[in-house]
Amino acid sequence: DQIANTLYDAYGGRRVTTIQTSANQYDVILEVPPQDQRNPSALKDLYIKSSSGKMVPLAAVAELKQTVAPLSISHIGQLPAVNFQFNTKPGVSLSAATKAIDEAARQIGMPDTVSFTYTGTAAAFQSSIRGLGILLLIAVLVIYLVLGILYESFIHPITILSGLPAAGLGALLTLLIFGQDLNLYSFVGIILLIGIVKKNAIMMIDFALEAERKEGKSPEEAIFEGCMQRFRPIMMTTMAALLGTLPIAFGSGAGGEARRPLGIAVVGGLIVSQLLTLYITPVIYLYLDRFQSGRKKKRTEKRMESVKDTLVEPELVTRRTVTEY
Repeated sequence: DQIANTLYDAYGGRRVTTIQTSANQYDVILEVPPQDQRNPSALKDLYIKSSSGKMVPLAAVAELKQTVAPLSISHIGQLPAVNFQFNTKPGVSLSAATKAIDEAARQIGMPDTVSFTYTGTAAAFQSSIRGLGILLLIAVLVIYLVLGILYESFIHPITILSGLPAAGLGALLTLLIFGQDLNLYSFVGIILLIGIVKKNAIMMIDFALEAERKEGKSPEEAIFEGCMQRFRPIMMTTMAALLGTLPIAFGSGAGGEARRPLGIAVVGGLIVSQLLTLYITPVIYLYLDRFQSGRKKKRTEKRMESVKDTLVEPELVTRRTVTEY
């Protein structure tokens, strides 16, 4: 601290006092003469005051040498930093570039005192991608809770959401085929797919449940009739959404490249889910219905056994009554 204060007194332009006059005031600046400021050898003439009050020359406590140093040092968060700028080649995503940089930093083996962070577009990309997976899980969980409340069941919402993996797989495959990245727009398209595919399953499951409750049909007959009766509405809504997204998927112009992954994800997910949902959803509905019926049957058997254990045989009741009379 004493060395730093001494150097600041000599070269920092420290204001030590102010001279007041009747009309003006003048700041008193402490510094070495201008000719000594330009002469590095003048540093040996600086003295530091020790704790005992003696004046010690700066050369006695510091090694003076001339080296090459940058004219300016950039800082991030009050720490010295070096900035590196990079661009990606055509066809290389920003996520692949940041992954390669992280791997290179790991292979170099930087010390613990050195760290690096991304700024600009790379930092915005990482912050946006970091929360999208959690957002997708929260969206599916909220839909499951709402469907569970509407159908008053834990099983039927799973049947309705069974078409989501096929839609997500179709969206990812389509993005891979067309060479698009999984970016923010792609995630928005996948979230849109959740609502559209869920709607198709709701049409079939809702019709099947009504047929079982009101008409007394078996699950096989109910879900088969639901597929046949709801096929046309499902195709109409799916084609409307698909044709409405095609201009975004194959559009051009200003901003067309940024929005294209959204349209491609929605179109690919709709096509794959439409081909698979009509076959997967009825099968899962039947399996889960049998699972639910088996659980109800086991509960009924356990209740009957517990009731039998608490009841008394009729002959014993009659004998006891006769004896009392």
